[in-house]
Amino acid sequence: MLLFRSVVGKLWMTILLLVSVVLIVLTILLLQFFQHFHTEQAENQLMDHALLISSLLENEEAGDTALKMSLNISETYSTKAVLITEEEHYWLTAVDEPEHDLPISVFREDRDLSRVLAGETIVTQGNFSLPTNGQADSDVLMVVGIPVELASGGTGALFLYQSLEGVEKATNQTKNIILLSAGIAIVLTTIFAFFLTTRITSPLRKMRSASLEVAKGNFQMKVPILTNDEIGLLAIAFNRMARTLNTNLNALNQEKEQLSRILSSMADGVITLDREGSVMVTNPPANEFISAWLYEQGYEVEESGELPKELQELFDLVVKEEREQMGEVDVQGRSWVILMTPLYDQQDVRGAVAVLRDMTEERLHDKLRKDFIANVSHELRTPISMLQGYSEAIIDGIAATEEEKLELVQIIYDESLRMGRLVNELLDLARMEAGHIQLNTEPMNTPEFCERVLRKFQGVAKDHGIKLISAIQEVEQNIHGDEDRIEQVLTNLIDNAIRHTSEDGSVTLRVEPYHNGVKIDVKDTGSGIPEEDLPFVFERFYKADKARTRGRSGTGLGLAIVKNIVEAHHGKVSAHSKLGEGTTFSVFLPYISE
Repeated sequence: MLLFRSVVGKLWMTILLLVSVVLIVLTILLLQFFQHFHTEQAENQLMDHALLISSLLENEEAGDTALKMSLNISETYSTKAVLITEEEHYWLTAVDEPEHDLPISVFREDRDLSRVLAGETIVTQGNFSLPTNGQADSDVLMVVGIPVELASGGTGALFLYQSLEGVEKATNQTKNIILLSAGIAIVLTTIFAFFLTTRITSPLRKMRSASLEVAKGNFQMKVPILTNDEIGLLAIAFNRMARTLNTNLNALNQEKEQLSRILSSMADGVITLDREGSVMVTNPPANEFISAWLYEQGYEVEESGELPKELQELFDLVVKEEREQMGEVDVQGRSWVILMTPLYDQQDVRGAVAVLRDMTEERLHDKLRKDFIANVSHELRTPISMLQGYSEAIIDGIAATEEEKLELVQIIYDESLRMGRLVNELLDLARMEAGHIQLNTEPMNTPEFCERVLRKFQGVAKDHGIKLISAIQEVEQNIHGDEDRIEQVLTNLIDNAIRHTSEDGSVTLRVEPYHNGVKIDVKDTGSGIPEEDLPFVFERFYKADKARTRGRSGTGLGLAIVKNIVEAHHGKVSAHSKLGEGTTFSVFLPYISE
């Protein structure tokens, strides 16, 4: 059944049926033609013999010789001849087998044959009864009858007849030859049709195999071009199509990969939604947002395909109003701004694309900016108020003696210095954060440098009853840094440690090699920093509890300056502290080549 469903089977059956129909029609026509031809030939032969015998019988000079010649003619061509005159009849053929001869009565009584006696010429076929072993038997005979005028002056009728068995034999032989030829033609047609269809469909089968390979993604598959006909042109077109598909697919893959990389590298989150609001495409920031929302709602990532409520509301508005919408949502302490735009499929909205931007840093910067203004105002308000108050006291003459005036002027001078330090530190911090810090780096002998800085604080520490401890180790390799800036770092840290350490406490300066650099620790035995305040100690205007500063409060910018200077040297600074046990500030400075 598979053969007849294939192109080979269909072409083969079509050619075979077409040739078979042609051969059948041709065989029928040929059989009819040859049957008629043999019958006509037999009729013409009998008529020719009859005319020849008639001419002999009508010749006056022939006499008895005419009868003998007629007898020879009829015997030669296996025919029987009967001459009937008005008084008698003559057999012109051998009478050895009288049982195969027609009785004379048949010629006189038969309606068609009797017309010859009346002077007509006839040619007829029919079943005539023959006497065989005393029984009547019928045979199909062809009879030709013509009137004859005898040389003796009388008239008669000449009948020639023969059996159609010879005609049937000739017809059967012709039929057998035609059928054999038709059979051979069908066999040859079958072989030729199968060969032809195989030749035609072989390239098609190769194209089918190549098409399956192309469907699997093998665009390098080529169909061999064996001919220059339509099938060859089809193979050329197929190969060209495969090359074009390969080119277009590569272009699409490159474009898809480029879009994927763009989405993956975007700092903003991107979510593409279909018409039903289902998530189709996301990038890493969007996945982070969705995961944070699911965690906040108590879902596992695999358990829910829901959108955040705010995102779903924006999507509904986008589909309803067919214009972009904007919103903001807080998830896990981070602030996200969402801009959602409709996607169109010709005229209808087929979905939406949402862009999510993490605005936490911007919101924090806004808060820091407001806090900065508030802190600066707070820090400047106290010295300005004191300057204003003591200046008014001098102007109003409240200070009666010179000693009182000098005391007020000293206070005004100290507060002005304090304001100057605050302004200078603010300017330094602003330059550092803007990246305008200038470092004059040079090789530094770290142990010697740290010993020199530590000696500067011996007097201050002694005044406050604090013990300075040196735990400085030898460092084989020098670091490259700006001595003034690093001295500013150590000065801030040691000064803070002394100010936050109670009497009879200690401050330790430890220096040691650490990985590819030097680690400097400033450790005190003061009251420590609360755990909740540790993350903010390096922010601007952070100050410890006033009760632990013994009235020597700073500006709150020192540790922020320390952090910027250390990071400018590609280092790191950190703080570790426990309430009641003290604080340790650690500075790591790497070796930096010149």
